[in-house]
Amino acid sequence: MNQNLNLTSSQEFPTHKNHSFSPLQLSVKPLIIFTLELLLAIPLGLVLVKLHVGGIAWIFGGLASGAIVLQICRIVYQYDPSPNRRARKVGMALVGLTVGASSSGSDLTGLASGIPVFIFLTLFLIVCGICIGYIYSRLSQTNLLTSMLATVPGGVGVMSSIAADYNRNVTLVALVQAIRVTSVVLLIPFIARSSVADVLQAETLPVTNTVVNFDPSQLGFLCLALLITALVVYLAGLCKLPAAEFFGALLVGLGFNPLLHCIPVLADVTFNPPGLIKLLGQMLLGITIGEYWGKKPNIGTRAISYGFMSVAMTLAAGAIAAMLAMQLTSWDWLTCLLVTAPGGAPEMILVSLTLNHDVEIVTTGHLIRLIAINSSLPLWIFLFRRLDTQLSESV
Repeated sequence: MNQNLNLTSSQEFPTHKNHSFSPLQLSVKPLIIFTLELLLAIPLGLVLVKLHVGGIAWIFGGLASGAIVLQICRIVYQYDPSPNRRARKVGMALVGLTVGASSSGSDLTGLASGIPVFIFLTLFLIVCGICIGYIYSRLSQTNLLTSMLATVPGGVGVMSSIAADYNRNVTLVALVQAIRVTSVVLLIPFIARSSVADVLQAETLPVTNTVVNFDPSQLGFLCLALLITALVVYLAGLCKLPAAEFFGALLVGLGFNPLLHCIPVLADVTFNPPGLIKLLGQMLLGITIGEYWGKKPNIGTRAISYGFMSVAMTLAAGAIAAMLAMQLTSWDWLTCLLVTAPGGAPEMILVSLTLNHDVEIVTTGHLIRLIAINSSLPLWIFLFRRLDTQLSESV
């Protein structure tokens, strides 16, 4: 197909200009960069907390940190590393454990009646995503598979990896996905805060004992929960479960306290992950989003404009889905907005947890969508590759 935008494929591996690095240096550099990002994210998060941005301030701090550090590496040191996918996986696991633990005492049986609504909203958003991807492909003269991977709300890392596997434009996919995730993460808290005054309480600096619980028993339970989480996430990854890190950690969080209560000696003990786990998960998710902004995109302004246009259409589809949800359910507008927001799923679930607003409903809605999108990806890829071939032969 004729590529009018002249989009070049991006490398998935770090590029190193005018430097030759030993294998040891190549393995140490990502760790140094990650450490710098984390150290910068902490003061940025504290500043945003002081500015009363709200509980989601730590994601914003991480986002700014990832973008700043990678820009410095690229401009000052001519070193262009790839975004740290391991950091995102750890962040997703920490958020999943926190969300699961906070929902473990809730009665989830009432959500069963809402599953048809969740499925309907998921199908509606998937159909909208396909239409948006097709429109984007026709306007930008980009092949269908690349367009679909760029516009479907399936996660920056996952879609970029698939693009690399099929020799598609990784840079374009990552950029459009990053625009979508960043837009949602920025817009949803802003809308909530401006529309409902008491939904986002001004966050104060947490007290030390709420950030890290120094009770030996709680520290022991934390270590045990993290160990079990690592094992479950590993097994979930082997089974090719969608969003294995988040989904596996969520199951551990949901089941950890019930398992403790099955032991007579620990029947009265309740494990609550310290606030540090949630803050660290937020920062890691923010850092990995910011890293995609820190990389210099090897595409033109026209392609970026079409990317923003497709994201605007995706946000509009989410808003329409939210209005449909309000008609079909008794959920309030904010719950409907969080359920139908076009991801990333961990970020939106984390927003609902921060707002303490219907976490169970939002989590269920996004998990169903994640499972539907990821399980249907092989079929999508087959169909879109075949359509690409047919369109290329007809030109």
